[in-house]
Amino acid sequence: MPVGKRIYLRRKMPDFETMAQFKTIPASNTADVMNRSCAMNPRIRLVSRPRDQMMVGPAFTVKGRAGDNLALHAALNLCSEGDVLVVSNEEDNTRALMGEVMMAYLRYTRKIAGIILDGPIRDIDEIGKWDFPVYCTGTTPGGPYKEGPGEINVPISCGGISVNPGDIILADPDGVIVIPRQDAAVILEEAKKFQAADEKKLEAAKNGAANRAWVEKALEEKGFEIIDDIYPG
Repeated sequence: MPVGKRIYLRRKMPDFETMAQFKTIPASNTADVMNRSCAMNPRIRLVSRPRDQMMVGPAFTVKGRAGDNLALHAALNLCSEGDVLVVSNEEDNTRALMGEVMMAYLRYTRKIAGIILDGPIRDIDEIGKWDFPVYCTGTTPGGPYKEGPGEINVPISCGGISVNPGDIILADPDGVIVIPRQDAAVILEEAKKFQAADEKKLEAAKNGAANRAWVEKALEEKGFEIIDDIYPG
C-alpha cells in the first residue's frame, strides 16, 4: 500500500439529522461542552462573506505536502454536495493552495458546504466577497506545486486539531470546531442545554441581574490576595 499516496473513496458518515441541529447552536457553546478542546487555531479564519453565519457538514479530509495541491485537485473530483473540505498543509504559509478558479468549481459545480484550509489562498479580491464559507490562514500571490504526495479521507491535523473523515465541522464567524462523529449525539444534547443556560445568563447581564459571586469565591479558593492599597512601585 503506497502510504502517503492513498485516496479513500468512502468514509463513515455522521447522522445527518443530528448534524443539521448543530447549525442552530453557536460554535462557542458547542466547544464549551467539549471542554474547550476542539477549536482550530485562530490563524484559520473566515475570509469570505457568507450570508448564513453557520456552516456545518461532514469532513472530507485532504492531507497535503506543504505548498502542494495535487491531492486537493483530486478532492475536487471526488467531494460531494454538502461536504466540508478540510485541508492540512504542514502549517505552510508560503504558497496559496487555491484561487478563484478552483474555488468557483467547489462553490458552483460541487456545491460543497465550505472549505477549511490550513494555509493561504489567492484571488481574495473576488473570493472575499462571496456568499460561500472560506476559512484559511491568509493570502499570498505565490502559487502551489502539483507534485504530491498526499492522501484523501485519512485522519489529519488542521489548525492543531485532529480531524477524521466524516467528523462534523461546525464553523461561524468566531472560527472552526471539530465534533467527533461517534460522539455527536451526546454532544448535541449537552450543547442544547448549555445554549439555553447561556441565553439566560445573557439576559441577566443585560437587565442587571447577573450573579458574579462565583468570581470572589474562585479567587479565594485559588489563593488570591485582595489589597486595598496602591502598588508600592
